Amino acid sequence: MTHQPPAHDARSRPPTGAARVDYSGAVYGSLLAASVVAGVGTLGSYPRLELVLLLLCTGVVFWAAHVFSRLFGVRMAQEPGSRATVRRVCADERPILEAAVPPAVAVAISPLFGLGVEGAAWLALGVALAGQVGWAALAAVRVGAPRRLVLIAGAANLLLGLVIVIFKVALQH
Repeated sequence: MTHQPPAHDARSRPPTGAARVDYSGAVYGSLLAASVVAGVGTLGSYPRLELVLLLLCTGVVFWAAHVFSRLFGVRMAQEPGSRATVRRVCADERPILEAAVPPAVAVAISPLFGLGVEGAAWLALGVALAGQVGWAALAAVRVGAPRRLVLIAGAANLLLGLVIVIFKVALQH
């Protein structure tokens, strides 16, 4: 008797013709941005511009680190390196970089809402965590996961975000 893979209903399969997109970088980048904001709050008040630059620069550094590690891994696997490979890896890791932008924008526009530096940090943290949960849920939806798994993905990422919030609150007192 041959082993048959389990049957899946139409809801558990990716949509026909849908591009396979990896959202892990966006989830990771959002978590990274939330961690940066939480950590900055423990060191004292930073002017908004410094917080915006810290978010964006941290995103760039982690993006570059991921690109380097993937390219180094490709070279270690004896695959030929090329400009096309470098461009593809840079593009594949771009969501890490992009995830830093919404929290940075939140900090930059926070004066429009009458927020001080601390309020701007909380706004940025909320934006980063919303991104993290949203990207995780979208990733689950895009691969055709059942609703239960979409909810689990969102809840797990919300829990990770709440841990960061708890650390931020605990370290400020």
